[in-house]
Amino acid sequence: MSLLERARQRVAAFIAPTANDTQPPQPERQTAIKPRRKTKRSPRTAFVPVAKTRWLQSDIETAAKKAQAGDLTTIGQLYRAMSRDGTVQGLLGTRTGGLVRLPKQFRGTDEARARLESKAGQRGLFDKVFPQSELEKLDADGIVCGIGVAEFVQEDGWKYPRLTRLDPEFLHYRSDEDRWYYRSREGLLAITPGDGRWVLYTPKGRYEPWNSGIWQALGRSFVAKEHAFLHRENYAATLANPARIAVAPQGSSDSQRIGWFQQVLRWGASTVFGLTPGYDVKLLESNGRGFEVFQQIVATSDKECMVAIAGQEVTTTGGVGFANASVFDSIRTDLVQGDGNALAECLNEQAIPHVVADYVGDDHHVEVAWDTTPPPDLKAQAEATKGMAEAIKAGNEALRPYGLRIDAKEVATRFGVPVEAIEVQLDPRDPPPSNMNDEPQREAA
Repeated sequence: MSLLERARQRVAAFIAPTANDTQPPQPERQTAIKPRRKTKRSPRTAFVPVAKTRWLQSDIETAAKKAQAGDLTTIGQLYRAMSRDGTVQGLLGTRTGGLVRLPKQFRGTDEARARLESKAGQRGLFDKVFPQSELEKLDADGIVCGIGVAEFVQEDGWKYPRLTRLDPEFLHYRSDEDRWYYRSREGLLAITPGDGRWVLYTPKGRYEPWNSGIWQALGRSFVAKEHAFLHRENYAATLANPARIAVAPQGSSDSQRIGWFQQVLRWGASTVFGLTPGYDVKLLESNGRGFEVFQQIVATSDKECMVAIAGQEVTTTGGVGFANASVFDSIRTDLVQGDGNALAECLNEQAIPHVVADYVGDDHHVEVAWDTTPPPDLKAQAEATKGMAEAIKAGNEALRPYGLRIDAKEVATRFGVPVEAIEVQLDPRDPPPSNMNDEPQREAA
């Protein structure tokens, strides 16, 4: 095969398929989850990301225009660059890492729940297949870019496949096919969410998800902050040392003035000058306040990042009610709840059914949900449940003479308290139980 033919094949591998083309073949190790199947690890799917270290405000506009054409390359590069900002990294890590480490609730068949749950310090199947670090990155992609992608990877030495997050830089959307593709080392791979390999995370909606991400707000602030930071450093370096003024007496010769200037020029740490009348040395220090404008830009950019990620800035900056005990003290509660619901829905629809079918059985099912209820709400709920029980007890005592009692099941349903029937020996003084839908039986006259 000639070099020209090889070059043509390489170019053809990266040309997007047309609407009439068939789906590109997929690597064997990534076609579906197959338990206990020993496969040789092939090269990573994604390319090594491109590092871009200098950004302009015009790049934000370029990223938006490319995204409208389905190309998320610039958004992915900008997102990766923003991760080096301390404010963005800290708040985003609190929002995503705090979420995936909250308690998880599993609903489904008993055997499936037992396999997926972690107990007594032992990781369950869910934590083994869905690492917290990968879920944290996937959630962050959905928040910032509006979309995230991951795939199941099975390698030698791994008992279970693992969900692996991929860089969103290489995502490409074709509107004529209404389909997402991923640019990989094997070529352009078609993404089929929920097929056992791919997981496509779009927490804010399926169409044009990039418009729902906060990358534009963060990007604008990030670029402004980067430039202000560099200008502030340059300003400080330029005016950190005061200027030295060599004063020569009037009437001195050129050689005397030059000699005096050279002595002042050699001014070091322990320099001593012996001055005769007419010679003097002065320091000229800048009293300008030009640095303040750069500091204001940095502060404004940080504030916008806080509001975009955390939904507020009070608890982040240490205002009234500041606490550092949990994610709810730093991130607005509704944002945590929305992230938890969106991530759980994505896994329940596209990923968990395959894991349960392969490792538990086709006749089993389970769903996961993160408990995003803030601790103050849990305390209030417990106190309300206690008050409900005491009210039922006191009400029954008051109604006993009239042959009536409170329908505890109906009250528990209104308060949202789960109850179950048990066998108990009723007090002979209590009236016989009646159907909750029947009218209460009044005492006969």
